[in-house]
Amino acid sequence: MANYKDLGFVNTKEMFKKAMEGGYAIPAYNFNNMEQLQSIMMGCAESNSPVILQVSSGARKYANQTLLQYMAEGAVQMTRKDLKSNIPVALHLDHGDSLELCVSCIESGFSSVMIDGSALPYEKNIELTKKVVEYAHKYDVTVEGELGVLAGIEDDVKAEVPHYTNPEDVEDFVKKTGVDSLAISIGTSHGAYKFKVEPGKTIPPLRFDILEEIEKRIPGFSIVLHGSSSVPAEFVELCNKYGGKLQNAVGIPEEQLRKAAKSAVCKINIDTDGRLVVTAKIREVFATKPEEFDPRKYLGPAREALKNLIIHKNKEVLGSAGRG
Repeated sequence: MANYKDLGFVNTKEMFKKAMEGGYAIPAYNFNNMEQLQSIMMGCAESNSPVILQVSSGARKYANQTLLQYMAEGAVQMTRKDLKSNIPVALHLDHGDSLELCVSCIESGFSSVMIDGSALPYEKNIELTKKVVEYAHKYDVTVEGELGVLAGIEDDVKAEVPHYTNPEDVEDFVKKTGVDSLAISIGTSHGAYKFKVEPGKTIPPLRFDILEEIEKRIPGFSIVLHGSSSVPAEFVELCNKYGGKLQNAVGIPEEQLRKAAKSAVCKINIDTDGRLVVTAKIREVFATKPEEFDPRKYLGPAREALKNLIIHKNKEVLGSAGRG
């Protein structure tokens, strides 16, 4: 069994404590390959931001669980030795759907896991989450649970209709499960098409009233927002300019995320933006330099663009820059 501390990772306890006290949110970026991982670590090192590296079950299948473990460990070593940065780094399972998957990740060096029982009946969600917590806490691994269902698609996580978190449930859920943080549903969603907005209409605001009520019921408890990509219009346009078909793709306005980051929300998940930026830049190279066949020549610009986006997110949206 791999111990996450030996691999250079930390769990999320101290991260979240400092974020809560400082009024900012820790960025949680998903990665599937080396270039994404490099971008995340370079961007967070350059902006001196703590970071949570997120791996979905789909990413483990795609990149191989053993390879992902050593890639993440190597990223920490790269950051320490080459980038001369000691930012805290957590390795987190995103949307774990079973006790077995969570156990497997913990045994391979993850410092934090999410068990998503939100689609289950309430009592079954409690039962599953509690089992994961009991196992994880034996190894000082932190656990994120979820109440409420986000709409949209992300890997194997799919839901057509959102179900907002019921504030009346949160205190009971946290007490019975022992989770360290709680993902809630207040209007964010997975994927690039977060809202159906008619021409001339504005994006509906997040349900900050639900968030405020939850904060009252579990004061000082760490809250997480999933599905929080902003789907930058410039990269949607770039992608479409060079053959993409992302029609009417819109995300969460950055000013709403800034507001959330100043509250009890101390972890904000961003995945779609990373995919979008990388794809847009690769499309640009393919279209403007059709003679190019060296992967480094199209993955390199994509990596640089994603690094710059991450620096922007840390500085202007999450407020985590300078907190490492």
